[in-house]
Amino acid sequence: METNQPLARRAGRYRVANLLDWLLLGLLLAGIALFILYPILSVIATSFFDQGEFTLRYYQDLMSSANLKLMQNSLWVTTLSSCLTTIFAFCIALYTFTASARRRAFIQRSLLLTMISPPFVSALAFIMLFGRRGLITYQLLGLSINPYGWQGIVALQTIGNISFATLLLMGSFDAIDLKQVLASRDLGASPLQTLWRVVIPSVRPGILSVLFTLFTMNLADFGTPIVIGGRYKVLATEAYLQVISTANLGKASAISVLMIPPAILAFYFYRKTLSRTANLADGSKSFSGSGYTFELPRSIRWVLVGVVGLFFVVMALKYGNILLSTVSNTASGEIQFTTRYFQDLPRSQMSSFWHSIVYSIIAGGAASLLGILLSYYTHRRKLPGMKVVEFVASLPYIIPGTFFGLGYVAAFSHEPLMIRGTAAIIVFNYTFRQISVSNKSANAAFSAIDEKLEPAAQDLGASRIEILRGIVLPLLKPVFLTCFITVFTSSMTAVGAIAFLISPGRNVASMELFQSIENGRYGVAAVQAVMIILVTMAVNLLAMHLLDRSRKQQKGGKGHVSATEPSQEAV
Repeated sequence: METNQPLARRAGRYRVANLLDWLLLGLLLAGIALFILYPILSVIATSFFDQGEFTLRYYQDLMSSANLKLMQNSLWVTTLSSCLTTIFAFCIALYTFTASARRRAFIQRSLLLTMISPPFVSALAFIMLFGRRGLITYQLLGLSINPYGWQGIVALQTIGNISFATLLLMGSFDAIDLKQVLASRDLGASPLQTLWRVVIPSVRPGILSVLFTLFTMNLADFGTPIVIGGRYKVLATEAYLQVISTANLGKASAISVLMIPPAILAFYFYRKTLSRTANLADGSKSFSGSGYTFELPRSIRWVLVGVVGLFFVVMALKYGNILLSTVSNTASGEIQFTTRYFQDLPRSQMSSFWHSIVYSIIAGGAASLLGILLSYYTHRRKLPGMKVVEFVASLPYIIPGTFFGLGYVAAFSHEPLMIRGTAAIIVFNYTFRQISVSNKSANAAFSAIDEKLEPAAQDLGASRIEILRGIVLPLLKPVFLTCFITVFTSSMTAVGAIAFLISPGRNVASMELFQSIENGRYGVAAVQAVMIILVTMAVNLLAMHLLDRSRKQQKGGKGHVSATEPSQEAV
């Protein structure tokens, strides 16, 4: 009898642990259904129903002459800026593809650094450098140029997305089959012929993916047209104003639904690119890590050098001007140093700044953990139906941010879950919009971890929750930290999805920055931008330090070091 008591207690603990495992899975599924699927369905339903009755009125309103003009404006600036960004990104990615390993690493780190910045920094720098009283146009050249209009929108959307597009294209270049390039050269093809017939066709799906992704992002961008568009209006601006000014959620939802088709096309080409990358994942056929250097004709190489140099000059002007603008006033045409902008910071700024940090830290940790759990139950436990759940979890990363933000307004502005106006709605939006990032990174990590570990632990008597806590999560600690960096940075600089969710006492730093620029308080906006950049970089450096220490610990032990590398999908 005494011998059976420890066995009974152990069996009881085992049943409780497995019950906790299923409870964890249930909470994950409920969270995805409630905070991803429900808002998406809500915004679609809102565009088709008015006070409970089915209607096409909102879509018919979009066919009016005024709205058709907005649609025409949107398609024009979005197409032009997306094409220009893709061209510049292709040139920088091609140059990086042919550069030495050291130069390549420098360019990649620089691109990542330029992405750690709040929104509208480009708009702020553009106005200060090229506006009516700009440092370059007015002070150096003596010109008073109007920077507002469609040209300003195209310029800022192009400059602002080059780093992101280049990083995506670099993954496509890394996945090129090295054997095809070598075969082309061995058969007598010149570098130019190899570039045209092998390299470019290989990265064409990646180019199309980037193009449609940029199209979706630019089509949903309401901030840039508001700040720099002047009288030039676009659909995204109208959607924002319909909610903020007139509370016409139905029309705003209809506008957002129209942005979905290009997002679906972008996702299609994105998956096509990733399928090619997966076929080369062993690295034996890809350029990544091969050590082979592809030589270009000198004329093309000099063109690429010029594009890369121009990009970094623009980045230096942008960030240098922001730093200078925090302590100087150029309204008189001369640089006058001042500390007034620090004194003019709104009283609500520090509260909003603190909100951003706290919300982003919570979202970073929660999204990273939930993404890892989703990957574990889908690809490690291989539970039925989990791949459908994984696809649903990826939807917020596919659709425009404004669409997802409007979904939260439509879903959570009434009972049974009335959370609009609270901090919770912002944190949930941050978290569930970014689950796909950690999910994809965890997928890559699990493919590098021995699948026999969990069955062996289970044979030794470990419960599923003990396996998760004692084996899976410790091995994926570097993945958690990598994803935390990405989600935290994205949350600190987010605008599109949360523009409709903030409320008095629940504002965030990125929206404070937007409001300062919109009100023409450029010096204060520069201070706010620098504050966001410094905090974001500080948290990134701390997380990277912990990440490096974790990797060193795994190298010193018996951990699977390859599992710590983030996947290309996470970019």
